[in-house]
Amino acid sequence: MYKVSLDELENSGDKTLKVTFDEDIKEFNCVTPIHADITLKSLGEFIEAKGRLTGVVKLECDRCLKEFDYNLDFDIDELYAKNKLLDEYAQELELKDGQFVTDLEGADEIDIYDLLYQSVILNLPNKKVCGINCNGDNFLKEENLSDPRLDVFKNIQIKPKNK
Repeated sequence: MYKVSLDELENSGDKTLKVTFDEDIKEFNCVTPIHADITLKSLGEFIEAKGRLTGVVKLECDRCLKEFDYNLDFDIDELYAKNKLLDEYAQELELKDGQFVTDLEGADEIDIYDLLYQSVILNLPNKKVCGINCNGDNFLKEENLSDPRLDVFKNIQIKPKNK
């Protein structure tokens, strides 16, 4: 569906293709469609994917468990290697800034959907919080969140050890 053929890219006039994506990514609870304008450019053995992604997804707050809207707005800058980078991967290989390259391992197309999915995952916050003033403790103490399976622990008595 959103796959770009490497042959099509190589045969384009300036070895550049523009791709527009404007729909939901099913793995996320999208409030608005994810919009991305991506330019793919062939650089010999590598393909550069640059663009911008915007949209709104619904996340669950890690503090209070309520859902909130999270705005996505970030640049995409990915580099693909057309052929396998290394025949045998060494046990240790130091990566430096700018050396993160997706290895296509001889594939004949680039999956734009997968590129956008991974980009969104990497740009979500580690700690999802609905707001700076979120007071998650009050929400978690509400009576409607009590779990009847834990009622057995309400009357437990712990006896101190004899010394």
